[in-house]
Amino acid sequence: MVGQQYSSAPVRTIKEVQFGLFSPEEVRAISVAKIRFPETMDETQTRAKIGGLNDPRLGSIDRNVKCQTCQEGMNECPGHFGHIDLAKPVFHIGFISKIKKVCECVCMHCGKLLLDEHNEQMNQAIKIKDPKKRFNAVWTLCKTKMICETDVPSEDDPTKLVSRGGCGNAQPTIRKDGLKLVGSWKKDKNTNDGDEPEQRVLSTEEILNIFKHISSEDYIRLGFNEEFARPEWMLLTVLPVPPPPVRPSISFNESQRGEDDLTFKLADILKANISLETLELNGAPHHAIEKQKGYFIPCRNYMDNDMAGHLQAYKNRAVLLIYSGPFKGKEAVSRYLRESVPFSCKTRFPGTQFELDKRGSKYN
Repeated sequence: MVGQQYSSAPVRTIKEVQFGLFSPEEVRAISVAKIRFPETMDETQTRAKIGGLNDPRLGSIDRNVKCQTCQEGMNECPGHFGHIDLAKPVFHIGFISKIKKVCECVCMHCGKLLLDEHNEQMNQAIKIKDPKKRFNAVWTLCKTKMICETDVPSEDDPTKLVSRGGCGNAQPTIRKDGLKLVGSWKKDKNTNDGDEPEQRVLSTEEILNIFKHISSEDYIRLGFNEEFARPEWMLLTVLPVPPPPVRPSISFNESQRGEDDLTFKLADILKANISLETLELNGAPHHAIEKQKGYFIPCRNYMDNDMAGHLQAYKNRAVLLIYSGPFKGKEAVSRYLRESVPFSCKTRFPGTQFELDKRGSKYN
């Protein structure tokens, strides 16, 4: 085709597709720049700021500027990811329920699985081949266990005790409260501390530390994969920053620019992160640091701004359209494939039986 410009990228054959969780090391490996500033332009408002959200190494959205990473123009460069090192770990909102279940399966002091092969039901559960079904079976058995046992009866002689490596500590009852997990420890009947259970919020640092102490053998029993999906990766310590071509800005004139909703929310996360780092460097007390964990809400809004029971983020009285927005509801991108006009029916999604340039529709 005359005038058609083809990509110079090498063509590869796909062998397989492996789903999993991004580790902090992988996020840093695919990143070309560490993002440290919430601003997009420098002081002169004419160039992208180094270390800012529109760092020139991330890609170009200007016809007159080339990408500093691949030295290609706007039409050839697809953009490159950056990253933000978070001062404190954050729950990934898509995995809060899964994190809660893992906490109910392992000891909240030593990270050991609360049951093992010495329990007959557990022995049958860990033999399930499907990882998802295995996790649900293990969780059903472990969630009622309120102590990390040090010794268990031997299979050969029930009168003898066999060490299982537990720490003997009592386990909390865990409930989800918005974006937080709250643990409740029952008081020992032999103490005079009253009958009221001890309650406190389980910090993200505490949960991350527990998950890191889970052994490789317990990973497999829980249905995780040590190489592609580890429990501690469900908490974010490094946040990927999408390139500017994904969130392009609009220039009104030489001095005014309109930023995308993703850029707007990333700037909120960076501001809260910088404030938290400053408090830690100045030796602020623990309660002040906990109060300043302000990027929990921006991180949630950045990923999903339509969560039930949570406040939405706005800009100029309009609800921010973040990652999940274009794929949900009547305004979704996929809905544009359908047509709703007089004397016409709605077209359907392409099926496996259709060719690439064909659509299926209802027959009346």
